[in-house]
Order: sequence, then C-alpha cells, then structure tokens
Amino acid sequence: MVQAALLGGLFIGILSALPIIKYANCCCIWIIGGGIVAAYLDQQNDPRPITAGRGALAGLFAGMIGAFVWLAAALVLRTVLAPLEERMAGAFLRSAPDVPPEVRTILENAGTSSVAEYVTFFVLFLFAGSIVSTVGGLLGAAFFRSDVPPALGGPPPLPPE
Repeated sequence: MVQAALLGGLFIGILSALPIIKYANCCCIWIIGGGIVAAYLDQQNDPRPITAGRGALAGLFAGMIGAFVWLAAALVLRTVLAPLEERMAGAFLRSAPDVPPEVRTILENAGTSSVAEYVTFFVLFLFAGSIVSTVGGLLGAAFFRSDVPPALGGPPPLPPE
C-alpha cells in the first residue's frame, strides 16, 4: 500500500501545484483522482479483493503525502516562475496605463507569496485534502475491486458433460 499511496500522493501534489492545471482542482478533482489512483494501484498489487477500508486508507495516505508533495513542488515552481510572472505583469502595466487601481495592485504583487499563505494552504491541503482523497480511495475500491479469487492450484475444473 505504501507504493500506491506514494504514487497517488505524487499525482495529487504535482497536478495541484502546476500552473494553470492547478485551477482544475477547484472541484478537488486532482485530490479525488489521487485517492482513486492509490486504491487502483493497491488493488493491482494484491490478488485479494480490496476492501472499502483499505481503499479509504490508501486514499488517506495519498492525501497526506500529496500535501507534502504540493508544498515542495509549489515552492520550487514559485522560485522558478516568480521572476517571469513579475516581468510579464510589469510589461502589461507599462503597455496598459489605464488599468483600474485594484487590478494594478494585483499585478504589482504578481509572483510574491508570503510564508503565511503557504502554511495556510498546506494545513488546509493536509486536513481537507486528506478527507477528500479518502473519499477518492473509497470510490477507487468500489470501482476497481477484483472479485475474482486468486487461483490456488491450477486451472479450474472442466464442467461435466
């Protein structure tokens, strides 16, 4: 289950941190999807049928790991993309002098984020994201449950003629 949770957490964290793609997470789609991925991979690694509890646990761990992955990825992306965002916002402000003051303030602060913002989002992601990914794990267990018992000694017997 550890490998499944790690991969589900990577799915959650990376997609939630990527520019533009992160906005699709407004309905928690990446978080639910990460829980589903974790449950699916857990089922693929175990010949026994996955239970709802095991799917939920895989989703929970994926959500917790996803919060840490998101934090690391978001900080790296901020470091790389902040100068680009600042230059683009500055170029836009120079080319459009009649921008409303509210928009001008937002654009002047482009590329800057405080530590408090990251801490707040991390805590929110850790708790709310873990709950939502647990739901994804339950869905994954329901969708991908393998009801076929593992073969115990060879091919099944032939039907009587």
